[in-house]
Amino acid sequence: MQESQDEKLFNKGFITITLINFIVFLVYYCFVVITAKFATQELGATTAQAGLAAGIYIIGTLIARLYIGKILELVGRKAILRWGIIFYVITTAAYLISSNIFILEGVRFLNGFAYGTVSTAANAIVTAYIPASKHGEGINYYGLSTSLAAAVGPFIGMLLLPTLGFQFIIWLATILSIATAIACFAFPVENIKLTPEHEAELRKWSLKSFVETKVLFISAVGFLIGFAYSSVLSFLSIYASDLGLETAGAFFFVVYALSVTFTRPATGKLFDRHGADAVMYPSFIFLTLGLFLLSITGNSAMLLIAGCFVGLGYGTFMSNGQAVCLKEVDAHRIGVALSTYFIGLDLGLGVGPYALGSLHGLLDYSQIYIICGLIPVVVIVLYKLFYKTKRVVDSAGVLEQQVKESK
Repeated sequence: MQESQDEKLFNKGFITITLINFIVFLVYYCFVVITAKFATQELGATTAQAGLAAGIYIIGTLIARLYIGKILELVGRKAILRWGIIFYVITTAAYLISSNIFILEGVRFLNGFAYGTVSTAANAIVTAYIPASKHGEGINYYGLSTSLAAAVGPFIGMLLLPTLGFQFIIWLATILSIATAIACFAFPVENIKLTPEHEAELRKWSLKSFVETKVLFISAVGFLIGFAYSSVLSFLSIYASDLGLETAGAFFFVVYALSVTFTRPATGKLFDRHGADAVMYPSFIFLTLGLFLLSITGNSAMLLIAGCFVGLGYGTFMSNGQAVCLKEVDAHRIGVALSTYFIGLDLGLGVGPYALGSLHGLLDYSQIYIICGLIPVVVIVLYKLFYKTKRVVDSAGVLEQQVKESK
């Protein structure tokens, strides 16, 4: 890579892979909020079948993340990205033949696998275009593509489904996927060179070859934060409708996106200058405030303010958790580490709707948001205890090494 590109964050490679990531996530989030409604209203599926159709996508994604995270550097980032995007185009277009719930569930699973493949490759590829001194800033700008997609995708889906229908959304998603595939083939991806030791390590079929233990804690935090945020993705449209705030419910995601967009540059620089704690603790607090505010929402203004806080919470955490992973591992383990992190995050988003939906018979949506708002509070305590203990252990290790060297 050229020297000027090493020093410059907004280089051609960084911008291209960020745009690719945005479109891939946009298509994913667009289908997230409309699949269950399409399954029940147009395919005559039961609520349980519709829930499976929505959630089976995550199962496909998790399998892809586990397997692709292991073989990414062995097969090569370029090949994984390109074959993955071809499969993504095919499985996105396959929604057109989903004439019954069983076909839809199969398509969702395969599309989830394709999505997991492309996003895992993209998450590793972007690290090659971020200067080491700007990891926090770079990952935050890259993560902005994911956060914006998480807002724009549901907005497009909720807006277009009642007016233009599911078929139109499929064609739009397919066209966007084809454009992304063209970009993936035009984009020059550099594979990293593995030492014989690193290659042997990745070829082993062991837990370590699939999971990076150094990022297990931040991945567990990702699971809990994803679980809490899933209440927004899954129930906001119904909750807003019950409150008579349908329009504000759609614009909730726009406010979410704007709050992330305007604060992301600052949070990235804050991470690089003052460390993860300076960003993580506020993100947990903001998510709690947003979910608590949702639980007492009575008008459009309160709903949109809640959207701002949720964006500052979940949107900020998602990218900075990724930046934490980069600081914990060596270059040849980046693919496995990011795969492990996003497995935690995706699992929370996938398990949450089922677990929280089962509580709906006992609790109303307002009470569910209170429970979800307490989760980041628990995370604050766990996060502080873990890193306090880790710093003590690390300091003891450094001291022991110094004693050995002095002898």
